[in-house]
Amino acid sequence: MSIHIEERPILYGLMAEFDTPEDLIRAVERVRATGFRQVEAYTPYPIEEVSHALGLHHSWMSLLVLIGGILGGTGGYLLQYWVNLYAYPMNVGGRPMHSWPAFIVPTFECTILMAALFAVFGMFALNGLPQPYHPVFNVPRFAEASRAHFFLVIKAADPRFDRQATEKLLSDLNPSEVAEVEV
Repeated sequence: MSIHIEERPILYGLMAEFDTPEDLIRAVERVRATGFRQVEAYTPYPIEEVSHALGLHHSWMSLLVLIGGILGGTGGYLLQYWVNLYAYPMNVGGRPMHSWPAFIVPTFECTILMAALFAVFGMFALNGLPQPYHPVFNVPRFAEASRAHFFLVIKAADPRFDRQATEKLLSDLNPSEVAEVEV
């Protein structure tokens, strides 16, 4: 005799769908004012007001690019210094071994290269990419997120999350639909 126990999927959160960006911004502001902090918004194009409403004001990208530029410039300069003074010293035409004006262009190029590489790979890391799967992909209507609709997700991991109260809060925001997001 075998017993079949049906497991209920784990709840990631609740998702509300809105038709206009203004509705989404009002919803995000109200949800954040209620005290929720683990909130995500999905839009078909970037909307700066949504980022501000979500409280996403600080990015580490500028610091990463600065660090990449400093490392690239320093590394490029030190490589030329080491090569010209120690590894392959060649005195051509009586110039000094440490001829820093000749080092400027390659140093600049190394600065730009490393800053760009830090920007690209830093963007991937900070955005959690590549991410071939996310729980919101389980909601059939989420396919509209890349075309015309706007979505707000309140995560179940938020300390203020209560299934019924959160669903009522989202329903009061006049969304076109409220759906469960399962892991």
